[in-house]
Amino acid sequence: MAEHWVHSGGYIGVFVAMLLESACIPIPSEVIMPLGGYLAFAGHLNLWMVIIMGTLGNVVGSLIAYFVGSYGGRPLLNRYGKYVRLSERHLQLAEVWFARRGAWAVFVGRLLPAIRTFISLPAGIGKMPLGRFTLLTALGSLPWVAVLSFAGFKLGQNSSTIQHDMHLLTYLAIILVVAFVVYVWSRRKNNLH
Repeated sequence: MAEHWVHSGGYIGVFVAMLLESACIPIPSEVIMPLGGYLAFAGHLNLWMVIIMGTLGNVVGSLIAYFVGSYGGRPLLNRYGKYVRLSERHLQLAEVWFARRGAWAVFVGRLLPAIRTFISLPAGIGKMPLGRFTLLTALGSLPWVAVLSFAGFKLGQNSSTIQHDMHLLTYLAIILVVAFVVYVWSRRKNNLH
């Protein structure tokens, strides 16, 4: 679904997908941004615009989650979190991280795959100042988005090498499967005698 948005929606698709991801909707940025980077390599998008739109989507989605935490608090999240696959474990992990690290948890949390999506909720519940939250979210989101986008771009640059290596791995896998089948067959045959 996210791949379709990015592919067909271009910059707006990147923005919307990253907004949803940062608003605690389970859409992996690890798929969205490399695809955007790959499309930039292919000449369909500009890499810098992909990074800008991904970062803006992160910030806007994080603000939505911040306000959900700020106005709805823990009771709202406990009641409706399951509809967006927000587990109690994810929320507790983000709350503990935020409690230990304070405001910097927002910045560092944006760089950590499991925490990055949910760190806005405890920041909102804790009534972190909005300006500081927005700044740290933008500063933390930018490197994450940039690295994933560059990875997709580099993947495009090296696609012929990767395809060659994948063919070699495929042949190796076939050889291993055949060897395993022959081994199992010979063991069975010896056990029957």
